[in-house]
Amino acid sequence: MRLPDLDPAHLTPEQQVIWDRIASGPRGGVRGPYFALLQSPQLCEEFERLGRYLRYDCAVPHHLRELSILVVARRWKAQYEWFAHAPIAAKAGIPAAVIEAIRTGAAPAFESEDTRVVYEYVHELLANGRVGEPRHQAALKLLGVRGIVDLVSFVGHYGNIALTLNAFEIGIPPGNPLPFPA
Repeated sequence: MRLPDLDPAHLTPEQQVIWDRIASGPRGGVRGPYFALLQSPQLCEEFERLGRYLRYDCAVPHHLRELSILVVARRWKAQYEWFAHAPIAAKAGIPAAVIEAIRTGAAPAFESEDTRVVYEYVHELLANGRVGEPRHQAALKLLGVRGIVDLVSFVGHYGNIALTLNAFEIGIPPGNPLPFPA
């Protein structure tokens, strides 16, 4: 990692409050991008609050959120993001063949319409910085107005996470294979 290690015994009071909230919340511990974000406590506090809503409470169904995270992780080749979320996506019902196709950059074969619609929307958004009308209408029909707004914000948030992980070289635990070639 390109930043100083955070020792939980030597955090500033501001860092400690955020550390404790993250560690006792639904994430179950402080990991990944939070090692970098805690270097800026106010930023981390706001980022974590938004992330908690997007990951756990937004209008996009859980399995589609996890699918979206994998598309973002693949786009940015974010090793840690993929490592952390591929197993969660599998538990959420994303088929192993779809996960592997996304990882390798192949076109996934979808069994369900909702995963196809969200994959195509997120993939096009990340590839082009915008989404054409047919894909937009399909996602709008599937998710509704609130859902599609949450989805776009979700993709942006996880893009921020991917870039944070990559910029500060926050890697996966030793002994695990890299999801993407180095």
